[in-house]
Amino acid sequence: MGKGRLEAFSDGVFAIIITIMVLELKAPHGADLNALRPLLPSFLSYLLSFVYLGIYWNNHHHMVHSVQHVSGGILWANLHLLFWLSLFPFVTAWMGENYFAAAPTALYGLIMLLAGVAYLILQRMIIARHGRDSLLAAAVGRDIKGKLSAILYITAIASATIAPWIAWSLYIAVALMWLVPDWRIERALAERARQSQ
Repeated sequence: MGKGRLEAFSDGVFAIIITIMVLELKAPHGADLNALRPLLPSFLSYLLSFVYLGIYWNNHHHMVHSVQHVSGGILWANLHLLFWLSLFPFVTAWMGENYFAAAPTALYGLIMLLAGVAYLILQRMIIARHGRDSLLAAAVGRDIKGKLSAILYITAIASATIAPWIAWSLYIAVALMWLVPDWRIERALAERARQSQ
């Protein structure tokens, strides 16, 4: 099976998730800049989630670029990832509207962790389909950033009940860690192209 439909469907879902998130930002009733102040937590939550979705979209694009054929397992793993990503608007709005209270901040981290696990499952399904010597397997390597992200998410979830600002700081740290695009796949593609010449 080709990968075109998987890419197109996934891109559409990413676009819908971002649209739903921005629709959760409600315009204030006042006409001065002070009317925006109560919206700051919602905007900051939106900004962080937008960055996360951008990171997922970028890395998903690179990962799918390495795919030659998709299987039913890959399609289901991709849907699993999209399911967790589709919950971003809910946890984003809940956390922002409640000024980063403990429970919404912890749930935000849990959804981030589960999205990360789903991404890892999709990655493993693609590697299983294409083999241990595949482009993606070579590019991912030991996946230290992925493992460190999971540890930071778990730490953030645990700290949310004690000090939500620590959890928020850890979510930002993970986003910053991934903000620079993951060039491993591009380097592996370039290396393979050079070897085939």
